[in-house]
This record gives sequence, C-alpha cells and structure tokens, in this order.
Amino acid sequence: MTMPKDFLWCGSISAAQAEGGWNEGGKSPVQIDYGDAGSTTDMRWIHYRNADGTRGKIRQFGRLPEGARYELFDDVHYINHTAMDFYHRYKEDIALFAELGLTGFNTTVSWARIYPHGIAGGVNQEGVEFYRNVFTELRKYNIEPVITLYKYDEPVYFEETYGGWENRAMIDEFVTFATTCFREYKGLVNKWLTFNEINVLYLFASMPGMNASVESRYVSVHNQMVAAARSVKAAHEIDPAIQVGTMIAGVCVYPLTPDPEDVMAAYKKFQDNFCYCADTMLRGEYPSFAKRIWNELGIHIEVSEEDKKDLKEGTADFLAFSYYSSSCVTTHGMEESDKAGGNLVNGAKNPYITASDWGWQIDPTGFKYFLHVIYDRYNKPLFDVENGLGAFDKVEEDGSIHDPYRIDYHRRHIKAMEEAVEEGVDLRGYTVWGFIDLVSFTTGQMDKRYGMIYVDMDDQGNGNLERKKKDSFYYIQKVYRSNGADLD
Repeated sequence: MTMPKDFLWCGSISAAQAEGGWNEGGKSPVQIDYGDAGSTTDMRWIHYRNADGTRGKIRQFGRLPEGARYELFDDVHYINHTAMDFYHRYKEDIALFAELGLTGFNTTVSWARIYPHGIAGGVNQEGVEFYRNVFTELRKYNIEPVITLYKYDEPVYFEETYGGWENRAMIDEFVTFATTCFREYKGLVNKWLTFNEINVLYLFASMPGMNASVESRYVSVHNQMVAAARSVKAAHEIDPAIQVGTMIAGVCVYPLTPDPEDVMAAYKKFQDNFCYCADTMLRGEYPSFAKRIWNELGIHIEVSEEDKKDLKEGTADFLAFSYYSSSCVTTHGMEESDKAGGNLVNGAKNPYITASDWGWQIDPTGFKYFLHVIYDRYNKPLFDVENGLGAFDKVEEDGSIHDPYRIDYHRRHIKAMEEAVEEGVDLRGYTVWGFIDLVSFTTGQMDKRYGMIYVDMDDQGNGNLERKKKDSFYYIQKVYRSNGADLD
C-alpha cells in the first residue's frame, strides 16, 4: 500500500550520541561525557573520583556518591567526545539524509548547549545558533524537524547544584529551557517531544550500579511529567500550531503460557512499565493502578493540587514511542539461559521468533499488535520515533557493506506497520533509529551499528569518520521515495 501523502518517513539520532564536540561552542559536560564503551554483554560505566581521591564508577543514570565529582582519566576512552561528529559535519550529513529520502528528522536539542549552567548562567547564544543552522539546513531539503528536548543530556551542573531530577527546582529549569526553544525556533520546528523514553528512569531503577533508590526514580519521573505538562501549555501559548508529544519506551509483552497467572502478569507489566507514564501524560492524571504500584514498592509520591492542575491542562498532543522488540512474561521459574536480552524489559525467550546479536527479540508482528493496542487505548495520533536493528557490520575489501539482515528487519516492520495503518491506526510517521551509525545508548558502542550510513569509527576510537552507504541505504531510499509502496 501507499501511505497517506503527509506521512513522515524519518531518521533519528540524538545530540549526546551523535554530535561530539562535547566541550565546544560553549557546551558544558553531560553525564555520558564521562562514560566509556561497554560490550555486547555489559552496559557502559560512568567514571568519577571520590572525595577521598579514590576512583569509582556508576552506571548511566546512577547517582554520584556524596562529595564525588565526575573526572576524565587517561586510561579510559570517552567515546561520546567525538561520537560520529555531527557537530562539525551536519551539512554533509543532511545532504546524505536528503539523498536517502527522509521527509522528517528527529534529533535532540542538547540542554547543555542552550543553558550550559542553568538559568543562572544564561543562554548560550552560540548553541542557539548551531541548532538554528541545523533546522534551516533541514528545511532547505524539505525535511521536517521533529525535535526532542531531553534525552538524558542535562548539564552536569544540575546534578552538582540540585542533585538532579528529585529536586523540584529542575521543573522551572526545564520549562525555561523548553520555552526558549519554542520561541527561538518558532516557524522552523512545529513538532516537539518533551522527554525521550520518560519511563526509562524507573525501568532502570533496580539495576546494579545505579546508587539510587527506587523512590527517587519515581519522584524524578513525576517531576519530569509535571515539567512536560507545563511545557505543553507554554508551547501552545507561544504558537497554537505547535504540536508537542510525549515519548515512551515501547513495552510490548506477551504471556509465555496460557496460564491465567501469566496473562495477568503480562498485562500488569504493560500497565507498570508503559501505561503509568502514558496514561498520565495523555489522559491528564495518574491511572488508578498507580497507587497499587506505589504500595507494592513501598514508596510515596507527593502530588500537589498544582501538579494535578498542570497534568490535566498540559496533556500531550500525540503519543510518540520506540519499538525494537517484544518480550514474554511468566510466573513460572526460568533458567538463566531461558531469559531474553534487551536494554529495558528483559523477559523469557519467545520460542517463535529470532533475536539480534545483542539478544533483542525480532518481532514485526508485535509491532503491528503494539500499534493497535496503544491506539485503541489512547485514541490520539501515534508517531514511531525509534525502530531499528543493532548489528555487527563488515566492510568488504571493495568498501561495500552488505547488510541483508537490516533490510529484512525493516521490510518486515514497515509491512506490519502499513497493515496496522490500513486497519485504522492513525500513525503519522515511521522513524529508523540511528539511520547513520552513532554511539549506542546503553552499551556506549560504535560497533553496535543501526545505520544505513556507515561511519568509520570503532569502540576504541579508531577510524577517520568517513561516511559509506550500506546496501540498506538503497533499500530504504526506495521505500521512502515510493511512500512505502515498494517493499520488495
């Protein structure tokens, strides 16, 4: 089928994972500027020095011990310092994006470039102009910017000053940042996302190396949802034509068996991990099961009357989400070998589907199923802003890169998506995550490649950053230019 004429065929990157230029143009450091590269089996570490002079490390999103400070060490390769160097190469890259056939492009405005030291430090005009130049370049090629305000790259200054998102002072800081962006880029950007995968904070809460309580994570998410709601209201006051969406990490779960306990456990995981945030931000109030979650976790969330008013008045205009894989849930015991991989929601392996090199289960039918489930629940426009396959790619002696596995992944997912749209789902865009190779979010790797455009850089910092077209480049080009009609 051919998709609606205004459907956006997009690619997505993020400032922290792609730009590089970590200390240029007035930008201040963010947490992952102190992060190394992980592996297929281990997430990345963030490095710091304790108050007593000893070295330490925490996971991404982890909290610094009291008195500690992030620090760079000579024996660590900090992969995000260069990333794929979009900061210096954006014009070259955007020309390639246009050749690929993009009609939409999702990236983030790095908070640390706009307000390097918060409201107190003032606006960094050099950062403002950098993004204005990027958005203007996109418009030159008729590529619509779909821009995310926050993807885990607030200035380290906030952690040192406020202790991070547990402090309600962060709400005003974020709303000021968002409002500045809405005003500065009015007419250039009409589609915004507030927080990327806002549910990630509590999905990671129980992981080792976080050094933070579960309650602190839910308090942080609450403050982020209030900040998002206030930002939606601010955007509509500045320009009623602006659309502001929420973005949730997709959680597609099945019961492993027909045991009713497994069925209930799967639905409960969907409620807990996806609907908790999505319900609140799209319906304007916490769902009924929020109290069950808080009671089960033994936590208390203070929701003021002002918060309730903000959430009700600042509901998102559309629901954006990521989708990579599905997982299975069971109340029966599992051996370690029966567990599936994945960066957010691990579960039992599904015997009916295959998995990526990192253990993520490949499930295009789950994509269609998930689209129907969330559209039926919220009845608001949907926008897929992340879908992709991380894999090892090989450069042949002649410079070619053959990636039939990536072509097959996207062919099957796009076909499933088109079937859902034909059956009535209101989906406004499809986005290939990391369509140009960048630093993986959880593992901090360049070697975990998602792109149709190869970037010559590896996990150890070897490479010249040359861009090469993979076979998948020409496949996606054909699909995008045909508006989804040519999938063969």
